Amino acid sequence: MSQSSHSQSLSAASSPQPAQPKAVDLRLPNGEVKSVASGTSLLEVARSLGTSVGKQAIAARLDGRPVDLSEAVYQNASLDILLPGDEDSLPIYRLSAAHLLAQAVLRRFGGEDASSVKLGIGLSTKDGFYYDFELPSALSAEDLPALEREMRRIAEENLPIRRRVCSREEALAFYQEQQQPYKIEMIEDAPQDEDFSFYEQGEFVDLDRGPHLPSTGRLKAFKLLSVAGAYWRGDANRPVLQRIYGTAFPRKESLDEHLQMLEEAKKRDHRKLGRELKLFMFSDEAPGMPFYLPNGMALRTELENFSRGVQLRSGYDEVRSPFMMNRRLWEESGHWDHYKDNMYFSEVDDEAFALKPMNCPGHMLMYKNELHSYRDLPIRMMEFGQVHRHEYSGALNGMMRVRTFCQDDAHLFVRPGQIEEEISKVMDLIDGMYRVFGFDYRMELSTRPDDSMGSEELWEKAEEALRHVLEERGVDYRLNEGDGAFYGPKIDYHVLDALGRSWQCGTIQLDFQMPEKFDLTYIGEDGAKHRPVVIHRAIYGSIDRFLGILTEHYAGAFPLWLAPVQVRVLPVSAHYDDYAFEVRRMLREAGLRVEADVSSNKLGYKMRAAQQDKVPYIFVVGEKERESGSVNVRRYDHDDQVLTPLDEMIARLSKDVGVQR
Repeated sequence: MSQSSHSQSLSAASSPQPAQPKAVDLRLPNGEVKSVASGTSLLEVARSLGTSVGKQAIAARLDGRPVDLSEAVYQNASLDILLPGDEDSLPIYRLSAAHLLAQAVLRRFGGEDASSVKLGIGLSTKDGFYYDFELPSALSAEDLPALEREMRRIAEENLPIRRRVCSREEALAFYQEQQQPYKIEMIEDAPQDEDFSFYEQGEFVDLDRGPHLPSTGRLKAFKLLSVAGAYWRGDANRPVLQRIYGTAFPRKESLDEHLQMLEEAKKRDHRKLGRELKLFMFSDEAPGMPFYLPNGMALRTELENFSRGVQLRSGYDEVRSPFMMNRRLWEESGHWDHYKDNMYFSEVDDEAFALKPMNCPGHMLMYKNELHSYRDLPIRMMEFGQVHRHEYSGALNGMMRVRTFCQDDAHLFVRPGQIEEEISKVMDLIDGMYRVFGFDYRMELSTRPDDSMGSEELWEKAEEALRHVLEERGVDYRLNEGDGAFYGPKIDYHVLDALGRSWQCGTIQLDFQMPEKFDLTYIGEDGAKHRPVVIHRAIYGSIDRFLGILTEHYAGAFPLWLAPVQVRVLPVSAHYDDYAFEVRRMLREAGLRVEADVSSNKLGYKMRAAQQDKVPYIFVVGEKERESGSVNVRRYDHDDQVLTPLDEMIARLSKDVGVQR
């Protein structure tokens, strides 16, 4: 039976409407108050605000809550009509595009028996949308153009999109008749007293919270991008569904810009550049665990040394904790209850041990190793600590999502009165380091999550401290409620790369919990024991991931101080190999990373190879250069060559490297 016949059996859940005043007042963003009759739909309200608003409106915010235009108003509220250019409109376009995709898949692959296509979940994402399906046969990228054409046909039909609210019993009956097991599971797992909203467009009906566009005809700028496998509900023990990714925008110009950015992102893909520039590799013998090749190791070492120098000058002490520690420690720290599913375990001497997913507990033990006076605080411990976290194989993504990585971790043990000053210093440190890489960034305050530990009072105290520092510094930050660490709230740093993409890297976390759990103390000025507060801090976050981000940010053309090979010396012929080696020796003695290409290839080939390897400086040497003790200098991506004394170039490069560091 088709979905259209089933949809007729869905009826709105009956519930008494609130007492209806004769009129309701709607407060608009400009401060104006619009009075309308109780029960008026938001679409009617939009039309009353002007012909243009009525035609362009796609949804609304009612008291800050996104709703469909079909929603009726029964009480006074604030109202913001959403138009195509509004930031909040994008998720609505993309959610509606996900339904358009599902309808196209059913039309194309459902045939006479729509139940042969099992529907999973469709969602809007930061950059687009996806929908998961169980299909009779495997899809490939070659199937996407035909699906996209079907989506366009449905969009041209301009089908009204209508919302219905149904009871649990009606929703279950609908999907049982449709033979849709994944939808049935979602309904059965929902709270018992919950009603369910369905969206209907033509013959297609889907369970969804919405809101959606008023009709399919509003979707004009969309593109299907790729197909991938995805575990149902992200569980590796569940079936693998086929996930189709796409993107959608209100206007074609925005879509074209986004697709152009994606093409540029492909060229900058760190996995591709990592292979070409011989930075790192991966192997099936260690899934999700990077192997650093010489060039990549040089880059990583430079990142570590830069950070190490900045931190040592800022009063940090470097430490190192074991990779593996006893289960008892992880139970004491709270990681066992909150994080054990992401940890790796082993048995040693009949006891359970775990590879550390974080460095925090080891630093707590180090602090506790000796007595501390109030005069000792703040104590700032930093570690480049290798950690291991289990990630599903489907989530692994080059250096961006791995199973082992180096965390540039630090823990500051402070007195309560030092909290705000120390956090402010950390913010200065992070800001200074990011500016070296040319990164702008945004900040986010994340508050208490559902699985938090500790008292509400301590959480409120910690959140207020972070909020106060941000506001005192005049920081423009976003509130991310419920996304804090299980032991404390945090400030997250999202860096923006050359393509404007956002990456979460640095973090500052305020923790009153672990000092309690590990019974950390210091002797106060009054001679009594007091509890320190811990500030967790990372700048790169993961050095491995940061390296991947930098590779894409610079498109592999790293600045001189970071470049794995800073200079390549090219003799014009084998007669000048000795001079090339002499130049290489002098540059290396000056602390520069340099290679000499003394292969039998012609000079033009060597030049192209150096350009492809994105080496910042090429030194060509021949008779003239040898006689004058000079080099012919060519910079990456420049055509001009300049004859320059070798000692002058060494001094110039050494200075440039020193300034950047």
